[in-house]
Amino acid sequence: MCTDETDPIRFDVVSLFPDFFASPLQSGLMGKAVTRRIAEVHLTNPRDFTTDKHHRVDDEPYGGGVGMLMKPDPIFAAVESLPILPRRDVILLTPQGEPMTQALFRQLATYDQLVLICGHYEGVDDRVSHLLTREVSLGDFVLTCGEIPALALMNGVVRLRPGTVGKPDSLKYESFETPLLDYPQYTRPAMFRGWAVPEVLLSGNHQAIAQWRRQQQIERTKTRRPDLYEQWQKQDGGDGVMG
Repeated sequence: MCTDETDPIRFDVVSLFPDFFASPLQSGLMGKAVTRRIAEVHLTNPRDFTTDKHHRVDDEPYGGGVGMLMKPDPIFAAVESLPILPRRDVILLTPQGEPMTQALFRQLATYDQLVLICGHYEGVDDRVSHLLTREVSLGDFVLTCGEIPALALMNGVVRLRPGTVGKPDSLKYESFETPLLDYPQYTRPAMFRGWAVPEVLLSGNHQAIAQWRRQQQIERTKTRRPDLYEQWQKQDGGDGVMG
């Protein structure tokens, strides 16, 4: 049973290589979420829906070009074999999709069912778009398979579901929950190879610690992610002044 008495989120992963997910779905928070039925993951192989003797799922592109494309018919048959839950998204993992963000994960975490189609080769026949509600990308780069971004998406969504993370309040203070990056953190020992923990963190002065952490967030974001810093200034009216 799911511990918060809500139904588990259902992931239907359409993949030519379902074994890719064997270890990740048994490890860490993902394994915990599956075991506790916070999430269900069902794997469907399009190759099982081919009708030719060679079970081909790819073919040459019309008009010529390099590489092969995934055929539409096995993908359609695989997706159409799945149950349909009330709040459902059908997602193709592709470099051409919208980028994964924390805001997207928060939205998807409210769904009942996410169907994730993992692309391969040079992509999929464009007619597959008629199945989709959205396309999602891990970033502005190309990978050998869609399984990697599918796993990243599942991980990002599942950890936002009630019962996955031990201390839910910790989710409120993470990087990308606001435009600011996280502040630096330290644990024992207080001195390690000549590097000391900042004195303010040892002071016990919670107000001073909060101010230091806020300033570190601002400076770190300004240095490492000027795009996020600019977004924060516009959103928060931020001027870098501590209150």
